[in-house]
Amino acid sequence: MQNKRKLVLSLAIIFAINITIISLIQSFQEADAAVYRRGSAGSVVTQIQTKLKSWGYYFGSIDGIFGSRTEAAVKYFQRKNGLTPDGIAGRATLAAIGINTSSGATSRTNDINLLARLISAEARGEPYTGQVAVGAVVLNRTEHPSFPHSISGVIYQKGAFTCLQDGQFYEPVSDSAYKAARDALNGWDPSGGAIYYFNPATATNAWIWSRPLIVVIGKHRFCAYK
Repeated sequence: MQNKRKLVLSLAIIFAINITIISLIQSFQEADAAVYRRGSAGSVVTQIQTKLKSWGYYFGSIDGIFGSRTEAAVKYFQRKNGLTPDGIAGRATLAAIGINTSSGATSRTNDINLLARLISAEARGEPYTGQVAVGAVVLNRTEHPSFPHSISGVIYQKGAFTCLQDGQFYEPVSDSAYKAARDALNGWDPSGGAIYYFNPATATNAWIWSRPLIVVIGKHRFCAYK
């Protein structure tokens, strides 16, 4: 009887170890599946090429094959956006491009962090309502046919926000910006549906003055598309 109990216990331990090993293998496989580099192929590579081409980083064919030209485009995008320019599309680069390979909860966290970073860079020192309004403009653009349909796509669109060019986007993020990002994502839009905003004291583009004014909050004028 004692030997039988030992046998049952041993089998239970072996079973538990096997389950653990299988879980670890699956985790590693999932991690590897979220990394795309030279030699990779498939629908995600097609998405990478399509997005980078629409933003002016990639000039090759949309063929779903991660070759040298795709690698060069990924490096170009990474350099321009404060990422390690290794030519590998891992989780951080995929998130920046706007390709979600994570769970819904992780995606929500990524959206909050990215939107908060933009709000902090563009509206640090503005009234809290103005910070939420800047976040709302980003979200309004994702719903407009003339702009990318993801938060990362809107933020990283070439020339869209000066903070990505002058480095402020990579400064520490204020606590209020995280709260403002959550409020904007939860549906608060103090901008009244604005697609643009600008500071009259620093604006250098005369065209922006032609956009119909919706509301002024702090130093920013929030405007409609047309």
